[in-house]
Amino acid sequence: MEKPISQRVRYTRRTFLQIAAVAGTAGAVCGWTFIPHDARAHVVREVRTLMGTQISLIVCGPDRDACYNGIEKTLDRMEQIEGFLSRFMDGSDLSRLNSSGVIDHPGMDLREVLSLAADISGLTEGAFDVTVLPLLQLYQSKQPVNTSAFQKALELVGYHRVVSSSEQIRFSKPGMGITLDGIGKGYIVDQGVATLQAAGFSNIYVEAGGDLMVSGQKPGRRPWRIGVRNPRPEHPGKMVAIETNRSLAVATSGDYMQYFSKDMRHHHILDPRTGISPPELASATVTAPSVAKADALATAAMVMGPERSMDILASLPDCEALLIGKDLRQYRTTGFQA
Repeated sequence: MEKPISQRVRYTRRTFLQIAAVAGTAGAVCGWTFIPHDARAHVVREVRTLMGTQISLIVCGPDRDACYNGIEKTLDRMEQIEGFLSRFMDGSDLSRLNSSGVIDHPGMDLREVLSLAADISGLTEGAFDVTVLPLLQLYQSKQPVNTSAFQKALELVGYHRVVSSSEQIRFSKPGMGITLDGIGKGYIVDQGVATLQAAGFSNIYVEAGGDLMVSGQKPGRRPWRIGVRNPRPEHPGKMVAIETNRSLAVATSGDYMQYFSKDMRHHHILDPRTGISPPELASATVTAPSVAKADALATAAMVMGPERSMDILASLPDCEALLIGKDLRQYRTTGFQA
């Protein structure tokens, strides 16, 4: 049911910028001065908490109520998908799969995400793998990791052991588990954008914890400008910003987002093949046709390092990247515009 306008969350421009700065771990839109295209244009901004993070939406259209209705439908759709893909929600498709190792008649959203994940896993030679959950849980337990437990968890990793069809998804090895942290949020943003576009909106911005997509233009027929976060803010440098007048998906993966040691050598991004955090990059920002693809490729790039990532990304149409090493050296694909 649609929420009355009086119950919607309201934010001042300053508050909204503060939230975007915190939530936008991959980037934040710069220069929020919204000037209508003409007297009939309306800009509606909304911020909600979903998936454990802040969801930010901006919609520009000729009718204010239509903008609000479009946002409500979008948030409803995003919340619905979370109910399928979250590993933390009891009763979700993914939660039931992780619990029992098999699920019959899985929903379309879970099947689509796992299909895309398998494609990226094959493309990146296993650098991206949603079955790293046993390893991730081992590190997150905050208990000393012994060799036996580590080896047992590593043996449970392998995307090729997920058997999926429209009738059933199952693990071929007991004890396996899936995390969609590196692709699920991007997929939900994609579906949010699709919902708004189906409602007739073309000038939009949808962001979830830094994974985002923009479409059309900002009010005033100006390009969207997306800032890329410095992974080491204690070493300030010139800000990198992406400017675009077209639909663009952007996602960043970084060692600073969740780390297990103060020097960030050990963090939540694990090489599925070795079980340890990759040593070269501090962050990877990828632009792609979809946020889910950008999200997964950014995670894979962190694992592969700059040289192999550049080779693979160069072979993918409409995919570009900015990689930042732990020494803050930058690596860019030839088409990365900033």
